[in-house]
Amino acid sequence: MTDTPISTPIFDGHNDLLLRLWLNDAPDPVALFLDHTLDGHLDLKRMRQGGFAGGLFAVFIPPASYMPQLKPNAAPQPHDALAITHAQIALLQRIESQSAGRAKICRSAAEIEACIEQRVLAMVLHIEGAEAIDGSLSQLDALYQAGLRSIGPLWNLPNQFGVGVTGDFPGSPDSGDGLTDAGLALLRACNQKKMVIDLSHMNEKAFWQTAQYSDAPLVATHSNVHALCPQPRNLTDKQLAAIAESNGFVGVNFGNAFLRADGKRDKSTALGEIVRHLDYLLEKLGADGVGFGSDFDGISVPDALGDVSGLPLLIEAMSAAGYSRALTEKIAWRNWLDVLKRSWGE
Repeated sequence: MTDTPISTPIFDGHNDLLLRLWLNDAPDPVALFLDHTLDGHLDLKRMRQGGFAGGLFAVFIPPASYMPQLKPNAAPQPHDALAITHAQIALLQRIESQSAGRAKICRSAAEIEACIEQRVLAMVLHIEGAEAIDGSLSQLDALYQAGLRSIGPLWNLPNQFGVGVTGDFPGSPDSGDGLTDAGLALLRACNQKKMVIDLSHMNEKAFWQTAQYSDAPLVATHSNVHALCPQPRNLTDKQLAAIAESNGFVGVNFGNAFLRADGKRDKSTALGEIVRHLDYLLEKLGADGVGFGSDFDGISVPDALGDVSGLPLLIEAMSAAGYSRALTEKIAWRNWLDVLKRSWGE
């Protein structure tokens, strides 16, 4: 593939590029991202090849117990969630400042739309697991000023805001207590700031608390269908009905283990498995409620996709399955823009 414009730009709901860059020991990992090829699924060259126009870029704090595996040769360091958060945000800021106009941190849907038109990478700051924010929410204003517009209060492990979804395959999303009082206060604060509240790592109790107490559209940035793949983190029909009722949205996760009926992390997974989840979500949510939430750089994806440069192959698979050009464009990027407008009040 060559670095030329393609007919279908793609805005994506979730990637873990910032974690990968933070773990990279190169003197300037941002320069590698901008002008070379990185290990993993994402760098600017392959993004352009695949038509990746932008997305939500997650800050993720790996648990301290993960660090020896993620950086086996590194000297032990204090595990400071707020410092790690700021370090990853600084990487996103450096991507913008070192890109010579090729990438921009976006704080509004209008900025995203302008970037898509100008072929500038549109980057929205997202937090996955809010361990860096204390129970008094004292850091939230500064993070919002830095560009934070989307937050998932929980990841898999418990934190001050509640309990994330956990469990083996096959399993239920009802995996423990939901949001704490601090978690409910975080919901209220995010509503006041008109931020997206991500459901994708919430267990069932936390999901229903969010549905009850949040006044924003219900959004799962990178989740799939429990009826097709009974991973605890996938969404049940009852949850999908609540998302539809809220005029909400689901971004389909490309992870093999969240696509396959057998739950295996098998890279031989066909692209048709992604289309199968899209079909189901379109039936439950309608043509306006579905998009992509790849989880690139955070998950094992089908070899048939490979990395971000393979996105045109997914578009081809959707076309072969009978998706019209108009529907494909809605799923690829227009629906994301619309739900962000509904969430951000634009």
